[in-house]
Amino acid sequence: MSENGRITIPALCRQELHLEPGDDLIIHIADEEMRIFSLEHSLHKAQKLVQKYAKNKSLVKQLKLMRHEDSRND
Repeated sequence: MSENGRITIPALCRQELHLEPGDDLIIHIADEEMRIFSLEHSLHKAQKLVQKYAKNKSLVKQLKLMRHEDSRND
């Protein structure tokens, strides 16, 4: 770590995580550990979690249907 607190991620780690310059990163700190995630990885992880509960239904179609029904009720 540099004097101003900057951390350099080694090239091999960046390659393994498919990180590119300018990528958004999420830093999670817990139990005196720091974990770094790419925003893209976090989004994919969240999508997989939601899809598990959606039971292979299209959430986009459901949202469009709900919005259409709401607009008719207004």
